[in-house]
Amino acid sequence: MAGIGTVLVGAGIAAALVATNGQEEEEPVKRPAGVAAHPDQSPPTQFIAAGNVAVSAYYTVKSEKRANGDGALSFNWNLLNSTTDRYEETDWAWLDVAPGMKTAAVLERGLPVHRIGIVDLATGKVERWIKTDQGVGGVQFSPDGKRLVATAYDINPDGLFKDASYRLNGKIVPGPKPSRTGFYVIDAASGQADFSARPPRKGDDGLVVGGGRQDIAWSRDGKLLWEPWSTKAGRVFYSVDGEEVPVPKSEEELSSPGAVSPDGKLVTGRFVGEGGQIVSEVLDARTGEREALVPGQQLLAWADDDWLIAFRCDPEQCEPSKGEFRNQLILASSDGKEVIPLSGFRPSSLSDPSRWTPILSNR
Repeated sequence: MAGIGTVLVGAGIAAALVATNGQEEEEPVKRPAGVAAHPDQSPPTQFIAAGNVAVSAYYTVKSEKRANGDGALSFNWNLLNSTTDRYEETDWAWLDVAPGMKTAAVLERGLPVHRIGIVDLATGKVERWIKTDQGVGGVQFSPDGKRLVATAYDINPDGLFKDASYRLNGKIVPGPKPSRTGFYVIDAASGQADFSARPPRKGDDGLVVGGGRQDIAWSRDGKLLWEPWSTKAGRVFYSVDGEEVPVPKSEEELSSPGAVSPDGKLVTGRFVGEGGQIVSEVLDARTGEREALVPGQQLLAWADDDWLIAFRCDPEQCEPSKGEFRNQLILASSDGKEVIPLSGFRPSSLSDPSRWTPILSNR
């Protein structure tokens, strides 16, 4: 008998109308090709994928105590070995996987560091190093995989410091310190790195907003860079040269825009479940109007034009303040009619050291 963990290949179901008891009913939309599902695994050990997207890596986080009352958050990464199709534990402090899933950009322990490694996913070995004058603590590939943005810091962005302590649940705990200095835009092929100074942003009161890690990220089209901010779009945008630019019209017109479908017609929206419903909305990418409701708390990526990868809690155990964080990766049709579990359930406690977060990459 086949195990629970299975690999499903697109069934080629025709999206046609068929007669059933004298009535016409629409068949389920065609499943994406190459669905690899392992609903018995959490964290996963074997390859998970659907359509255009795959889990290329995942991380867990634990809090560490250090000398003199300081501490740090430690990110522990498992990276796909594309030869064995299994996830392998690494000692990298930070990483991101390039579109196409051939290589990953990695940072060594002891952030911030002065070089970025380019790792071959088939061998797990570093092919070459890209050196930087300033220490960097975060790195991300552009959507086309041709460039990297690496965020620079003076101190560990995940460090927790006694002299920045604050009160949490009645206890005094060490806190983060903002130390971002700027970011590099790097040509992935040549290693040419151009630095732009961008210290932490300040609010209207003149105080720095945010804590330690304040990574710069790519826009969806790879033309701009951004970081979270209190605009309608929830972001402030920069050119690759580090200059602040107006919020793109497509971002400004959508409330909390997420992932855009491959054909550019739809975009993921917010969780809108009420009365026990576990659903999030899909919006028209041009108008921002709701097009559909999809089962899931968080819509993460489009497997193709008709299917989404999402997190969803167990409907039978999911209640407000109880069970909503015990969720799993699913593949859901955009019409909301079909759900395929992709992984096992994550622990419900947000502080559980085995609670994992996937990195989804185009393959």
